[in-house]
Amino acid sequence: MKLRMLTLGDYQTNCYLVSDGAGNTAVIDPGYEPQTILARLQAEHLHPCAILLTHGHFDHVGGVKALAEAAHLPVWLNEKELTLPPSLTDGPLYYTDSYGEGDTVRVGELEFSVLETPGHTPGSVCLRCSDVLFSGDTLFAGSCGRTDFPGGSEAEMKASLHRLSQLSGPLTVCPGHGPTTTLVREHVYNPYFR
Repeated sequence: MKLRMLTLGDYQTNCYLVSDGAGNTAVIDPGYEPQTILARLQAEHLHPCAILLTHGHFDHVGGVKALAEAAHLPVWLNEKELTLPPSLTDGPLYYTDSYGEGDTVRVGELEFSVLETPGHTPGSVCLRCSDVLFSGDTLFAGSCGRTDFPGGSEAEMKASLHRLSQLSGPLTVCPGHGPTTTLVREHVYNPYFR
């Protein structure tokens, strides 16, 4: 697996390009600047195959429709996000396919497993691919996502973080904002993770 992170837009949202050895690529959370994402894909001779969304907030989905239409990509989202108010999603959410707990999405040789982790939003998911966890706005380095927006739940966030804390293996964590971290590091330093 080859991983590239682009930090884009006013909210410094992390968009991830995750590729297999042949260049087949999943685009995770293209919140801003679809032309920048397309240019990076083209510059590195990558073949985009799908857009995977961790949740429906505007800073994670703002570039989805333009990117999907330009590259003819399927867009995967947890349908529980459809309950979010349009003010948080920048209008109707654009997606073509839905996924939920236990589902997998294949992109070339890569397989992404879906873990439902509500709390930040009702349909937040984390995506695990091999030894990497794309945590969206559920888990950050040293922190976790807010629960005070409509659709958020502190109790669900606590349950989701507890669930993530039980995952096995030396996982690298790629959050929706901020630097990458590891599950081991979060066990030691993240007060929300204990």
